[in-house]
Parts: sequence; structure tokens; C-alpha cells
Amino acid sequence: MRVPDDEDTLSRRASRIPLIAFKQAIAVAEYLNFRHAANWLGVSQSSVSTRIKALEEDLGILLFERRHRGVRLTEAGRSFIAEVAAGIEHLDHAIMMAGAVSIGTIGRLSIGLHSSIAAGFLADLRRRYRRTYPNIELVITEGPSADTIRQVREGVLDVAFVLGALDWGDCHSRHTWTEAFVIAVSTDHRLAMAEHVRWQDLTSSLFLVRRGGAGPEVQNHIVRRIAEQGKTPNIRRFDVGRDTLMHMVADGDGITLTTNAAAHVPFPGVKFLKIADEEERARFSAVWSPHNRSSALRHLLDIAAEMSKQNQSA
Repeated sequence: MRVPDDEDTLSRRASRIPLIAFKQAIAVAEYLNFRHAANWLGVSQSSVSTRIKALEEDLGILLFERRHRGVRLTEAGRSFIAEVAAGIEHLDHAIMMAGAVSIGTIGRLSIGLHSSIAAGFLADLRRRYRRTYPNIELVITEGPSADTIRQVREGVLDVAFVLGALDWGDCHSRHTWTEAFVIAVSTDHRLAMAEHVRWQDLTSSLFLVRRGGAGPEVQNHIVRRIAEQGKTPNIRRFDVGRDTLMHMVADGDGITLTTNAAAHVPFPGVKFLKIADEEERARFSAVWSPHNRSSALRHLLDIAAEMSKQNQSA
């Protein structure tokens, strides 16, 4: 049996040895018998014997001492088998994990949102997805639509849910759900006792709008509706979160336009009013990269599409 000159030579030879040789060596080490190992592997005894001999030749190491009724591990063989068995176990685990990630049952999904997920379609989608795929970690990022779309393009986010049904060019998009627009006012506001409002009732109001989230789209809608009344809207933009904006409304700093999902979350001092002459509904879309082959993403989009159909038929 040849002996390698050094560790590098041994490493190069080991890298050319087929994986099956290592697995057969582990089986022989477990049974300490070529015939029993061959039976367990479902191959002939001669093929196992030949492969183990070739393995020892390639390594330049005697792994087994042959005896009349079986074999015995050498000291070098015992050390070798222990390391190889651990490596095979890690490899099998890596293959299993990679397969699970590939089919979308384990992994991570990064989602960009326009606003809170406390209630509404997105909250229901998140709950249903987590029930169906509990081993997928959902990473939520909230920010302006332009930022979340950019992160989708850069591969930072898997999908973004945004207000509007615009053509995003190099991204795929799908209309996912709609919500009614509502007006949020302080409970002390002059309109707070009304059952509903009309846009003409709001022309003199100060609108508070977020810079982030769906703020730009909300501002565009306000400008369009107030302009239709022949007036110029009074709008102030703030770099705050949704909850802070609602607290500002509660304090009487102004009113804001939001969607029906917000009305399901109680804010002390805030009342949500329907807009009687608002026929348009807020349209929300999912946006993702055509280069994203994530099965976890595909599952999320499938559940969202199913929920959308159920909402339309309800």
C-alpha cells in the first residue's frame, strides 16, 4: 500500500474519492463484516470489498484489519470513520435543509409594507401564511413605496405591498386587494358627530400626511379630490410613523386620509368617517422581481391570490 508524501497529497487524493466509498466504509465499520454491510447496502459483498480496498489504496491508510470472521478497525480507521460519519451527517442535513428551502417550507421571506399590519388584508395574509408555513421567518420592513420597490429590485426584499396599481417596469406586479378610503378626525372635530362626510366638507381642512409609507399616494389622492372641488388643499407632511400621525389627529393638529384597515385599530381620540361621494377604492398591489425564484414567495403570492378571490366573491 502506497503512503502519501504529506497531508496535501492525502487531501488531493481524498477529494477524488466518490462519496459512496465513504458511505460503504461507514457501513463496514458499523457491522465489522463485509457481507453484513453489503446486505444492508443492497449490493454484492465483492463490490464492497473491492471499493474499501481501493479506498485504502487511495488514502494510503489501512482502515480495517481483515480477519477470518470479519474485520476490525485500525486506530487510524477508527479516527477516520468518526470524522467521515460526522461529515456525512452534516452533508445529509445540508441536503435536507437545502431541499426544504427549495420547496419553501423552511427559510426567510422579506416583505416591504406601506403601513402597519395590525389589521386588514395584510394582517390576515400574514396570519394565514404563518399558520401554513410556520418555519418561514417573516422579516417586515415598513417604508415609502419608492424605497421598498428599490429594495425589491436590489434583492433586499422579496416582495413589496404598495398602494396603487402602477406599472413598475422591470418588476412583476399583481393587484391584490382594495379598501375604502376613510377620513380620520379628532373626536372634538366639528365633523366628528356626522355619520359620513363629503369632499366638499373637507376643502378648508388641514390634512396631515406622512412622508413615508403610502404618504405620497395619499397626498396625490387628496390633491386630486380637493382640486375637483375647485379648491387648493392645505397639506402638511411629516416624517413620522402611522401611530404618531394618528396621535397628532387626536390632538386636533389636523385630519388625515387613510383606508378602512386603519378603522379596525382603535386610536383614542380619533374617529373614522366614511366619505359618501368617494366611489374610488384604494388599490393595493404586490410587487416582486421576475428574477426571484423563491418558493416561499410563490406560496405567499398564492395565498394572497386565494384570499383576494374569496374577498371578491364574498
